[in-house]
Amino acid sequence: MAESILRGSCLCGGVGYEISPPFVFFHHCHCSRCRKSSGSAFAANILVKAAQFRWTRGEELVKRWELPEAQFYCTGWCAACGSALPWQSRNGKGFLVPAGTLDDDPLARPDRNIFWASRAPWFTEPSSLPTIDEGK
Repeated sequence: MAESILRGSCLCGGVGYEISPPFVFFHHCHCSRCRKSSGSAFAANILVKAAQFRWTRGEELVKRWELPEAQFYCTGWCAACGSALPWQSRNGKGFLVPAGTLDDDPLARPDRNIFWASRAPWFTEPSSLPTIDEGK
């Protein structure tokens, strides 16, 4: 792997992984499938080549579900805590990494919104909302 290794994990810490840049892409996906699987307005996804990905612990806890009619869609999660996790493409060439599972700052930033036409009707640009440092 490259020198700049980034670590990621699930919420319970049972699963860990490493990725190395450069990324194939880093974007926000607004498709209905990503909205459903993330439970949010969009999914922040990073794609890396398979050689740039490595499970470091808990691979036996990783579960996978493929949507049969979708060529490029899948979900991965931790069997212990339910956190989203990276998943390998069906052709084996890459891993899609939910950016929110990274423990380290990837330094790169998302560079586009995809499936914008199918975004949630309730989506509001985050920068247009008030900001509060705590959860109150």
